[in-house]
Amino acid sequence: MDAPRVVVRRSARRTRTINARREGDTVIVSIPASATRAQEETWVREMLAKIERSEARRRPGRRAGDGDLAARADRLAREHLDEVGPDGRWPRPASVRWVAPMRTRWASCTPADGTVRVSERLREVPGWVLDHVLVHELAHLREPGHGPAFRALEARYPRSERAIGYLEGLSAGAGLEIGPDPDEGD
Repeated sequence: MDAPRVVVRRSARRTRTINARREGDTVIVSIPASATRAQEETWVREMLAKIERSEARRRPGRRAGDGDLAARADRLAREHLDEVGPDGRWPRPASVRWVAPMRTRWASCTPADGTVRVSERLREVPGWVLDHVLVHELAHLREPGHGPAFRALEARYPRSERAIGYLEGLSAGAGLEIGPDPDEGD
């Protein structure tokens, strides 16, 4: 991702505090009018780093590679699906990877070969939404359909309902035809 455009706003009313916020692809850094050029450069660097850290927490998929996604799925399986299999272990996929945007779903799982594929569209969603999608797909490794046993596994992730609502709103707002899984019957 390219570095954002930076606009520095100096204010005579601002005496000690520094503030930064993102507006689209621009970061606005507000500093005291009395700050030197060296102080300005230091504050801009620090505030850009702070915004990047904050965005990385809120949008973990933005820069995550397949390995990061697989590690996240493994952690979620241990935290939310631990000891649900007949072997007393959490579901372990053979692979978890990002794929080009899918037309009709956010992610998919093939239980037969243990592969989980996550649409690149989800790189920009909050972490808790990505987590729900991963838990949903991992649950398919134990329960291929969407019956009551599957729903019980999915519900182990505490923000599932909220994430489902978020994804429905995202689909509607973007005019995407992504809806419930075809075999859900609703």
